[in-house]
Amino acid sequence: MGTLSLNVRKEFCAECSLALRRFVGKMDGVESVDVENGRIVISFDESVIPEDRIKTIAEDSVEKLGYKLTDQ
Repeated sequence: MGTLSLNVRKEFCAECSLALRRFVGKMDGVESVDVENGRIVISFDESVIPEDRIKTIAEDSVEKLGYKLTDQ
């Protein structure tokens, strides 16, 4: 089981949070998506989906929703 954590510059609105959970959470190998306090934590099965793939998809999804990632 792998875990990916991403920081976002501001908190997601409720609708964007739900959209991200629905899109990323329905992918094969994704166990859970937690979105709170400007942070996204994705738990996934590395044997099904590699970390670099889930990271790319999550980052693209965040940006399409109009949010920016931060290095913090």
